[in-house]
Amino acid sequence: MDSGERIEEWTLLFWTSLAVIVPVIITLWCSTQRSKRKTHMKDFFRKSKHGWHYTDLFNKPTYCCVCSQHILQGAFCDCCGLCADEPCLRRADRSLPCKEIMAPARPDGAPEHRWVRGNVPLASYCAVCKQQCGTQPKLCDFRCVWCQTTVHDDCMASLADAEHCDLGEFRSLIIPPHYLYHVNKLRRRHPDEYSKLASSCGSGWTPVLVLANTRSGNNMGEALLGEFRTLLNPVQVFDLSELTPPKALQLCTLLPPGSVRVLVCGGDGTVGWVLDAIDTMKLKGQDQFIPRVTILPLGTGNDLSNTLGWGSGYAGEIPVEQVLRNVLDAEVVKMDRWKVQVASKGLYFRKPKVLSMNNYFSVGPDALMALNFHTHREKTPSFFSSRIINKAVYFLYGTKDCLVQECKDLDKRIELELDGERVALPSLEGIIVCNIGYWGGGCRLWEGMGDEPCPPTRLDDGLLEVVGVFGSFHCAQIQVKLANPVRLGQAHTVRLVLKSSRMPMQVDGEPWAQGPCTITITHKTQVLMLYHSAEQTDDDDDDESSASETESPTPNDSPRPPGPASARA
Repeated sequence: MDSGERIEEWTLLFWTSLAVIVPVIITLWCSTQRSKRKTHMKDFFRKSKHGWHYTDLFNKPTYCCVCSQHILQGAFCDCCGLCADEPCLRRADRSLPCKEIMAPARPDGAPEHRWVRGNVPLASYCAVCKQQCGTQPKLCDFRCVWCQTTVHDDCMASLADAEHCDLGEFRSLIIPPHYLYHVNKLRRRHPDEYSKLASSCGSGWTPVLVLANTRSGNNMGEALLGEFRTLLNPVQVFDLSELTPPKALQLCTLLPPGSVRVLVCGGDGTVGWVLDAIDTMKLKGQDQFIPRVTILPLGTGNDLSNTLGWGSGYAGEIPVEQVLRNVLDAEVVKMDRWKVQVASKGLYFRKPKVLSMNNYFSVGPDALMALNFHTHREKTPSFFSSRIINKAVYFLYGTKDCLVQECKDLDKRIELELDGERVALPSLEGIIVCNIGYWGGGCRLWEGMGDEPCPPTRLDDGLLEVVGVFGSFHCAQIQVKLANPVRLGQAHTVRLVLKSSRMPMQVDGEPWAQGPCTITITHKTQVLMLYHSAEQTDDDDDDESSASETESPTPNDSPRPPGPASARA
């Protein structure tokens, strides 16, 4: 090989290496700069009165509210809708105010419009000429951040009563800024004073508080927080990763008694967290301020949401506006809550562990799956960011237990008493104590395949349904309606005695491994929930709806508790 060929090879190697190394260096440099910029912006966003969020790419044509130029990346406020590129961000923050959560009203008592120019929602129409807004490729047209009215630039002068804002479609759910302003001015804070102030908010005013868990299920909580802040007063919307439910619910004590609704965006565990906070309000003597609770299901199982008619999981299939309409139309029902007392054997001087139960308690294979899932999620939480992945992991652990059968011979290790009477157990691997109609991510456990008569169930009857399962494979058969559970009975009080060894247990999806103990389940209290009757919640409801033309529904056909406990909210 002569020197010329050797030089060509070295030249080719040099340029090849350069072609690989330079992009890597540029990528690392950009990543470092982006990290520094995000850290800097995070500090700036925290001090700002706007709810700024940075994005690398807007999902629709967007224009800077300061320089009016088209922008691909920048920051947007999820409260008022302002958009700005990075050079204009500080100027926008100083010169363009955000939604005011507390402000005086006009002399006639009516709130004022708060207009923001440009970047109006897609498919929005002018309130004057009824033509579509935002069609021009520039910063144009106006939107009110309270009533969501949109108006063309040229039509603004023709808008009738351009200063008066009626807060739009959701006026009965919004806490107006002038209400909080007057509450802040009150010398004597008393429920009667709040009721007088509520008269200025219109008849039928039932404000809603939104409590979202950003870690639930498919991690939609953060996006939903922004959408609710856009439609409501930002003071009504709480991120539970920043503020706990007991603190968030203290806003109820500044609102008229019996008028507040709470929309919990999360899984069944988040709902239980909020209901525990409501119990704390009762202990503080704040019974008159207790809110009605409704659910936007973001978790994995969502059995309580299914029972109350809110569906088995929310993935953005309906807009947030429709969610609020459903909350407006919901009915109030009562639901039992139960106290689960776990007294470990031999630890007589230690206080028993006391838990609250809304859905179900179980010991056996389903609790084992929940325990394995929980342990895995605690180690790698970032992996469990999708509802589909979560259910797949549950399936894998269930398949494993079908082969290993870690909970076999449960009937020899446990005793069951229903209302003080001993129950003879067949050869079981699991016992499930249910308060609601659904279990295991959408299965009507007590009814089974529906081919055998069974006593009706209600949310407010003070009774628990107790069933047994033969193993993980039997659980899977029940979920696809190929088998029935072993119905052990209904009772006001359930007592289980674990005589030997450690067994997996769970209450509402919160699992643990428990040694020999005595578990006593007794009635604790009742809470007011909101029931949505217009939405089917189970695949088989399609068949039932076709049959409903010929026969009226019974308590077994619907998760809604029948009788006078239901009333229009």
